[in-house]
Amino acid sequence: MKPVSRYLLKIVQEDLREKMVFLSGPRQVGKTTLARQILQKRPGIYLNWDNKKDRKIILQGYWPPEPSLIVLDELHKYRKWKSHLKGEYDKYQHRHTFLVTGSARLNIYRRGGDSLQGRYHSHRLHPFSLCELIGERPLITPGTPLRIPMGNLQKKNVLQDLFTYGGFPEPFIKASERFHRRWQKERLDRVIAEDVRDLSNVPDLSSLQILADLLPERAGSLLSLNNLRMDLEVSHRAVNHWLEIFEQLYYCYRLSPYTGSLAHTLKKERKLYLWDWSILEEPGARFENMVASHLLKFCHFLEDREGYRVQLHYLRDKNKREVDFLVTYNKKPWFAVEAKFSPGREHHLRYFGERLRIPQLFYIFMEGKGSYEKEGIIYTSADSFLQSLGI
Repeated sequence: MKPVSRYLLKIVQEDLREKMVFLSGPRQVGKTTLARQILQKRPGIYLNWDNKKDRKIILQGYWPPEPSLIVLDELHKYRKWKSHLKGEYDKYQHRHTFLVTGSARLNIYRRGGDSLQGRYHSHRLHPFSLCELIGERPLITPGTPLRIPMGNLQKKNVLQDLFTYGGFPEPFIKASERFHRRWQKERLDRVIAEDVRDLSNVPDLSSLQILADLLPERAGSLLSLNNLRMDLEVSHRAVNHWLEIFEQLYYCYRLSPYTGSLAHTLKKERKLYLWDWSILEEPGARFENMVASHLLKFCHFLEDREGYRVQLHYLRDKNKREVDFLVTYNKKPWFAVEAKFSPGREHHLRYFGERLRIPQLFYIFMEGKGSYEKEGIIYTSADSFLQSLGI
């Protein structure tokens, strides 16, 4: 497979001309590789907070005398990283450029202390998606209809590999089931043993390991903290705190229901998904999670790069009518998606579409091909729909 040029490469290069750039994302999603690719095209240094010698350079500010790009990896593990970085940036911004990367959500540190507001652009690097792999990226204008292209066999094969191996670069490129299994185990072990330890003061890592084992079977479903609390025999507060840690470390994410003006909708219950959808064994759940991750990447890109207010939700009322996903623009419905592994199952797209006046309704499926519209609903294969997202 030929090398894939990551979708944020040129964007990060452009943003570095203006401000610092914060690049966050899951462990092993390709942040360091992207940073090193940028360093190949301009003078600079790469420093990792986990390295003792690099840590000394960072703390003492031993920067190169000539104008340079300074890449600071995992700097968020330093408790005073924000105030330290602010001081270095304010002093050296006319000479040096700073790229800060990390496997935790850097934006969670915006509160308190010295503010970095106005000094940086922030991006979240996601795993591979269909458009990124096939190199076709149509421009998307929020609020306008998505254009569904016709699928072809080549794209079907790429989508099948994404479904099987997930979107993280190394296992996807290797395309080996044995390597994939080992990679998943080693990645989770490092998240629990290293990242959780560095980010929090949780003493009971064994319970976090059990929680991580329980989450895949709950992906795509309403997440009951009470059930998890009973399974783990801990408090409700502890479970919620642990889930927040996993979210901060890009292990999982949760979607909130969209309420709008529709009566009898759920107010608080959230649905859980994993950043590595290939962990899921049941095909329907894995497919839904893969679509969720594509849509989340789509929303994050439009937010981080273009500054649009685009969010991902799901729809469900108290009568248990549900639609998998709703994308909003400026808090108003843009399009809704029902994702099923096989076509033909009952859905509630029309019900919510009429009541919320959703401009576009999509029913997408993994098994099957072609696209057609019936009674205001577009039925289409997953490869065609995901290609329409443009990212």
